[in-house]
Amino acid sequence: MGCPGHTSGLFRRNLQPTLTYWSVFFSFGLCIGFLGPTVADLRCQTHSSLPQISWVFFSQQFCLLLGSALGGIFKKTLTKSLWVLFTSSLTISLVFAVIPFCQDVKVLATVIAIAGLAMGFIDTVANMQLVKIYQKDSAIFLQVLHFFVGFGALLSPLIADPFLSETDCVPTNATNYNRGSSAHFRKILTPHHSLSNLTHQELPAHPWVGNQMSYAFWIMALINLPVPISVLFLLSKESMLPCCPSKKPLLLTADELALQMELPEKEDSSSLPTKAQSETGHGNLFICCQKKSFRGAPCSFFAIHITAALVLFMTDGIMGEYSAFVYTYAVDEPLFLGHKVAGYLPSIFWGFVTLGRLISIPISSRMSPATMVFINLVGLVATFLVLLVFYYSVISLFVGTACLGLFLSSTFPSMLAYTEDVLQYKGCATTLLVTGAGIGEMTLQLFIGSIIQVLGKYSFLVCGVIFGCLAFTFYIMLLFFHRMYSRLSSDLTSGKPPGIENSEVYQQ
Repeated sequence: MGCPGHTSGLFRRNLQPTLTYWSVFFSFGLCIGFLGPTVADLRCQTHSSLPQISWVFFSQQFCLLLGSALGGIFKKTLTKSLWVLFTSSLTISLVFAVIPFCQDVKVLATVIAIAGLAMGFIDTVANMQLVKIYQKDSAIFLQVLHFFVGFGALLSPLIADPFLSETDCVPTNATNYNRGSSAHFRKILTPHHSLSNLTHQELPAHPWVGNQMSYAFWIMALINLPVPISVLFLLSKESMLPCCPSKKPLLLTADELALQMELPEKEDSSSLPTKAQSETGHGNLFICCQKKSFRGAPCSFFAIHITAALVLFMTDGIMGEYSAFVYTYAVDEPLFLGHKVAGYLPSIFWGFVTLGRLISIPISSRMSPATMVFINLVGLVATFLVLLVFYYSVISLFVGTACLGLFLSSTFPSMLAYTEDVLQYKGCATTLLVTGAGIGEMTLQLFIGSIIQVLGKYSFLVCGVIFGCLAFTFYIMLLFFHRMYSRLSSDLTSGKPPGIENSEVYQQ
């Protein structure tokens, strides 16, 4: 980080673009948080089963990953970046406005996929533009950027909650199964035939959905509308609108000024591309994996990449599936919470994710990333075990949801910092970790949506324990491979110069 005066000066000169980039991530957060609490109403609206509606989550995450990869096309010039941010944020408002008219699950999945693509563009472009402005001083601004993600994800369930239907469109015979303890655990291991038959057939239309939930989506569309307007104002300020006279954009001048201030520090400036990639996490996976410098690298080098990606596959997957299905779990047995009360659970989860991201900023300056990841994973497994033991307790569910949000909040940045530090910023750690996390969110949501119908809602917590234990196991393996790699590197430094570029050293 640079000196406070230098950073504050950059912030003052780039106040409008910085606030604009933060605001577009608010749109990103709105899209992440709304599906979880509204899934039951959307099922009724589209007459679909839970496995079918799970494809809506999958389509969003898949297109988000695709949009993140394609977003690099638009980052080369400021004009392209701002226009893609304007189009993406406006698309999100249009998607919210259109959702109430989607009466078929395939149409809904397509609409949500378009929103996912817009989210991916926002994810890449906004991150890259902030790093381009602040460069090595960008860490604090990126933390605030991702705070807005949590704020948007916290707000959207709160908007939806007053409009959630208190009645259920599922026929009453769907809940006529034994609620006894022994029968409940037996159904974990055997298929729920009555429930399965119900959820794989079309559900009857629910008139309350069209009258009430529509307002929630339209409110979100209106709340998000100032975001594309703010991008339009920035385009106007930079004279990039067709109606404005052409002149040199002020934002580019600030970029050039910031770059010139950093160039004299050769050692720091040489690390900027690596830092930029580390902060944004968006590289080309295929180009990265084709680097010739990897030839002859030890097995532990690749094992660190793989195990770190698997840890984030599990933890980010847990974050996605828990926020998506905790509402569905709460309204069914054994808790049978009211729809509106259960609607607060996703908000609590994202609220504590946001709080955890704020708390982790000062903690990270006093604690190593490896220790933070270890504490997070132990807390994750312990929380799921408590939820599993006290599955009948409403208080346990609310407290456990808050704890999960805290433990998951800093896992990704801490894991990324730890892995890059181990590899000394060589290799494809950032690219592979971001890809693994995105695939985890995409696949585990689809998996949980399907497995709940086979083993019952209680399997939601059982799968959480399994995923958490797998994440912890992969992390222990990562520590083992880190020790192997460090020992090998220290042996090499005593002989020939270290570095994966010297493939002959590794072959000996």
